[in-house]
Amino acid sequence: MPTLHWIGKDKVINHHAEVSFRVLEHKYGYRGDNPADTSETHSGNKIIHGDNLEALKALLPEYEGKIDCIYIDPPYNTGNEGWVYNDNVNDPHIRKWLGEVVGAEGEDLSRHDKWLCMMYPRLRLLHQLLSSNGVIFISIDKNEFANLNLICEEIFGRNGFVADLIWRSADSSNHDAKQFSYDYNHTLVYSKSSGWEPNRIERTEDNNNHYKNPDNDPKGPWCPGNLSSPNPRKNLTYDVISPQGIAIHSPKNGWRWSWETMKAMIDDGEVVFSEDGTRIIRKTYLCDQQGLVPSDIWWNIEDTGHNRNAKYELKKIFSEKNTSDLFKTPKPTKFIDRILQIATQKDSIVLDSFAGSGTTAHAVMKKNKEDGGKRKYILVELMDYAEDITAERVRRVIKGYGEGNKNIKGLGGAFDYYELGEPLFQTDGNLNESVGIDKIRSYIYYTETHEKLVCKQDTDYPYLLDYFDGTGYFFYYEPDMITTLSHDTLNIVPKKADHYVIYADVCTISKEQLAQMNITFKKIPRDINRF
Repeated sequence: MPTLHWIGKDKVINHHAEVSFRVLEHKYGYRGDNPADTSETHSGNKIIHGDNLEALKALLPEYEGKIDCIYIDPPYNTGNEGWVYNDNVNDPHIRKWLGEVVGAEGEDLSRHDKWLCMMYPRLRLLHQLLSSNGVIFISIDKNEFANLNLICEEIFGRNGFVADLIWRSADSSNHDAKQFSYDYNHTLVYSKSSGWEPNRIERTEDNNNHYKNPDNDPKGPWCPGNLSSPNPRKNLTYDVISPQGIAIHSPKNGWRWSWETMKAMIDDGEVVFSEDGTRIIRKTYLCDQQGLVPSDIWWNIEDTGHNRNAKYELKKIFSEKNTSDLFKTPKPTKFIDRILQIATQKDSIVLDSFAGSGTTAHAVMKKNKEDGGKRKYILVELMDYAEDITAERVRRVIKGYGEGNKNIKGLGGAFDYYELGEPLFQTDGNLNESVGIDKIRSYIYYTETHEKLVCKQDTDYPYLLDYFDGTGYFFYYEPDMITTLSHDTLNIVPKKADHYVIYADVCTISKEQLAQMNITFKKIPRDINRF
């Protein structure tokens, strides 16, 4: 498989594992039915303000392998630096990051090198967050399409490629273009497993108009179907003799079925002969069609919207703000709705780590309202407008917006707003106690089990984290003292498990005795995993 090489790749290829783990600091909760209550909503809907690389790392303990659908609209690297959301990796946040990670070598990087250095570790973390049946949609234009496709193949595997969706992003051509007017964007689709299948979309009247019933078939309308085999096989190459005695030769790859199956279909009337007996026709019945496989060309702006349509949506929500200075090419909710339609179930978790104006959350709430779903959304936004635009849009969609006959009724709901908090580890490698013992305990349990810690601290056994697969996990830790695992302190462990993993500062029990008691000792902080 071909791989892409660029200046700085060796510095970022494993950078996702080196990113400091920072805790999420809850700032407020928002409830549409009670805005005055700002306590944590526990709704599962999250908006996170901060660098998405660190935010994605912070999400791992709760969401690794659990995100069903990811949509991202990253910077397209066009070179245009005319608005606040820099669509170019010369953005000061990214320049600072490149200086820290790639170092002096970064000074020689082209803008394509910089973009790849920025995207690669983020895609690695997104891959970790994606569920085994999950799928990611990445919008991009011609500037980085080829590069993005290659690094996605490297991260998701060639078998992970699903489609290159062509979306008509403009409702009219650019007559000032020097060569061609680019009226579309790409959206690359990759899955974590090669067997991923999209949900079928509803059939339209136009789709059904292709089906007729010229012979009054009792099964109803039908249209001619494919008779050719996708792969050549010897047993599929044979002649079919018509009632007129004419030999009908097989297509180049052979027929789609063996002669036994073909004969049964002829006997059942599913395969019929033309009037002159020179060809056979397979009937594909309308009554057998369950929805429609989605196309990879999304050209109908009535179905999936366009950039101008998205600007109108923002203007209705923020009538007092000039959002066009912030978002030149926002995505419409119709576009995200189609993604949700084909890639989510009613209880799916949806992540957007380049959240922008918050279109993804808006679309998730609309879809839930339409079908009674309980999808959850997680948004991550780096820029300062995360509160004033991204979260504010979600608030207005929840409670309603507009006035008079232009009023749009609220969709209801709740979310929690977070900032990136302090790192869990200090620069000397010791635990940062200021983040709080609960967050430390959750981190330890996740590094051991890759599961979220949901068990509350036991008053009888306060050092117990929880039991998982026959193992009891204990974090024997006190901020103001050295903890020692000894025969005298074994009473911290109830005899409930087949095996025990115990963290402490010191252990005075021999390795042989620990083995006899089925105890694995781990020293704080030396043996705490960094992921």
